[in-house]
Amino acid sequence: MPGRRSNVRPTILVTGANGQLGRELAAALAAHGSVVACDRAALDLSDASRIVRVVRDLAPQLVVNAGAYTAVDRAEGEREAAFAVNAHAPGVLAEEARRIDAVLIHYSTDYVFDGTASLPYDEAAAANPLNAYGASKLEGERAVTATGAHALTLRTSWVYSLHGRNFLTTIRRLAAERDELRIVSDQVGVPNWSRALAGATATLVGRGLAYLAGRAGLYHLSAQGATTWYEFARAIVGDVAHPRITPITTAEHPTPARRPAYAVLDTRRFADAFGFAMPQWREHLRRCLQSPPEPPRV
Repeated sequence: MPGRRSNVRPTILVTGANGQLGRELAAALAAHGSVVACDRAALDLSDASRIVRVVRDLAPQLVVNAGAYTAVDRAEGEREAAFAVNAHAPGVLAEEARRIDAVLIHYSTDYVFDGTASLPYDEAAAANPLNAYGASKLEGERAVTATGAHALTLRTSWVYSLHGRNFLTTIRRLAAERDELRIVSDQVGVPNWSRALAGATATLVGRGLAYLAGRAGLYHLSAQGATTWYEFARAIVGDVAHPRITPITTAEHPTPARRPAYAVLDTRRFADAFGFAMPQWREHLRRCLQSPPEPPRV
């Protein structure tokens, strides 16, 4: 059973350590084990043999897979690369975790859904991704499940932070450069601060690996509420006269990859299983904008 060496600080492998979520996880999980944080240079998730070597050399008790191919539009033309990282790599990580009786925490996305619903999607809802990125992430979920590993797959959405390239940092940059921002107003979802996601993950890990192994499965981990990209941009910029933020339709802003019009995640299963829920997305945004860009180190 995972956690059999509970009197020893577990070794925790974190992939994607330079990403929005990975760098937050590396900091947040340090209180619960000896973290080995691997960026792409140390662990290229497109190289299955490298994954096997790293996991076998390290023999971690916990693997936290925050690495992903996240260029949604580029994935339409780089489908093979997206599937290598998002679909095949999670399966290899899960199989290696199963082999050494480790726990895996893997992150997925709201983009596994097609957005035709009008109520939040729960874990039992039928997945039907509209783009290559979503399809690759769905295949990764299935690959993890197929191994039989002690794995928690956590779907989330609209991840942002004060570092890296994401919607928040892009809006702040453009707000300083332009008089008008034209933002899509007919796509509905939930923004999630990467530091809050890492904090929630650390709360789970702090309960022990045996605890996690006993609750393996698929969960939706997300802040509460819902919004549009337009309203999210307005919340980021604040109550200012400039720049002017103008709502537009998806049709007015065509992209290579189709996005779901509605991708709100129902988080009740997570709350029932673990006894807590994330607060409203606006509360997390407020905290983010008042926090330093880099995560606090333990």
